[in-house]
Amino acid sequence: MATLSPNPAMQDIKVAYQESTLVFPSQQTPKTSLFLSNIDQFLNINVPTVLFFSANSDFPPEIVARRLKMALEKVLVMYDFMAGRLKWDSQSGRLEIDCNGAGAGFVVASSEFAIDEMGDLVCPNLGFRQLAVQTLNNLALNKIDDQPLCILQVTSFKCGGFAIGMSINHILFDGIAAKSFQQNLASQTFDNKPPPIIPDHNRRLLAARSPPLITFPHTEFFKPDLRLPDLLNKQELDFKILKLTPNNINFLKAKANTARIATTFNVVAALIWRCIALSSSDDKNDRVSTLLNAVDLRSRLDPPLPREYCGNAILFARASANCGDLEKWRFSKAVEMVAEGIDRVTDEYARSAIDWLECERGIPCGEIIVTSWLRLGFDEAEFPWGKAVCFGPVVNNLKSLCWVFSGVDGVNVLVQRPVEEIERFQFHFHNFFERIS
Repeated sequence: MATLSPNPAMQDIKVAYQESTLVFPSQQTPKTSLFLSNIDQFLNINVPTVLFFSANSDFPPEIVARRLKMALEKVLVMYDFMAGRLKWDSQSGRLEIDCNGAGAGFVVASSEFAIDEMGDLVCPNLGFRQLAVQTLNNLALNKIDDQPLCILQVTSFKCGGFAIGMSINHILFDGIAAKSFQQNLASQTFDNKPPPIIPDHNRRLLAARSPPLITFPHTEFFKPDLRLPDLLNKQELDFKILKLTPNNINFLKAKANTARIATTFNVVAALIWRCIALSSSDDKNDRVSTLLNAVDLRSRLDPPLPREYCGNAILFARASANCGDLEKWRFSKAVEMVAEGIDRVTDEYARSAIDWLECERGIPCGEIIVTSWLRLGFDEAEFPWGKAVCFGPVVNNLKSLCWVFSGVDGVNVLVQRPVEEIERFQFHFHNFFERIS
């Protein structure tokens, strides 16, 4: 049976912060402004993640912190914009990154607990937010604009193990570019090892056409002056991890009943959509639920973007349905709609969406936004002290976002919903595996 992991009661893992500082590129970097695409513009949110490592007698946490700090200094030469700051260009009416060398953040901390005292590391333990701080509060930073766009944190545990937390503004890059950054960072923790990937920083590859040419309706976006976006919702949330075993995934694929569309992501996204749509307190017979799935554009454009593209090369594939229909339909219908939305994102569709954003300056419009980390392999980066034993996103307060990522055995999904919806969500999740035809 698929399971929902409960939240641990522990919300304070007794972290003490020993060092909180700015780290600068090891060499002088050019003072320039980095153009941000229309996709980058609406992704101004922090994404905290954490990797856990077992104790290694050759690399105690203090050595790890020293090596990681030096590696960050070196890699910031290649990624100079990560040491910059966001600024608003009043002439163009756009955000850009001022590559001013103001520095990335670096934090060293310790916890009073051992790793095995914190239970299942994949569970959305609120205390893990202490392992990836999002601001440097003890520095004389005058305003929010002074805060670094990237903060790395090394936290040691009493067992000798440690965690590496990363809080990175999504404007810097998407998952694929973040994985490349992580690989390059890991390479610099070795002696005299070259970076494996040379990032392509040309974000004008995703600039709007001149003049813009909008050839599709883009209901996956809306203008933010029309209503408050769900993405920025500040309700009190509860958090759950869906744990889906290989048998659960095979069950979902069998229910989808179509081999071409029954990918792991498609069936998991359809399940999340259905359960969240039915868990709302609104009258489900009259309400429309919209699912947005993050789609990588690199291979969908003509010509394709370089695999090394360092920015946000993602758009959202939309699927909408009446909640009452979602409840009545066979599961295969919901999966088909997920697949159709993803197939819709062609080169021309993507260019049209970028042009729409140029004209309307909209933001994503969906009750649920699902993003997949299944193939990114953030836990595969090789450091001198080995690979991470566990990796996962850290909970935040963005109720629309759901992350799909690999588990020890199967697939995990982080779901973040208002407190009053979680019980209904659990009912529909369990009921699906028991009763749906």
